Amino acid sequence: MQAVRIPAEFAYEHLDIELEIERVGDELRIRPARRPLAGVLTKFARFGSDFMADGRGDQVQEDREAL
Repeated sequence: MQAVRIPAEFAYEHLDIELEIERVGDELRIRPARRPLAGVLTKFARFGSDFMADGRGDQVQEDREAL
């Protein structure tokens, strides 16, 4: 078994998050685990029937620099 110590300046603020570790070539990538979309429909169901009944309102598209 191997263990990795992460320097304090790279530590995540919360200690109760799950992490994923992925090997990419000679690198190990450590990141917060992706949350599955399970339960998202339940969260959407909490919105009332009048949620965004008036739409999003007028949206103005700002010009961007060409790439």
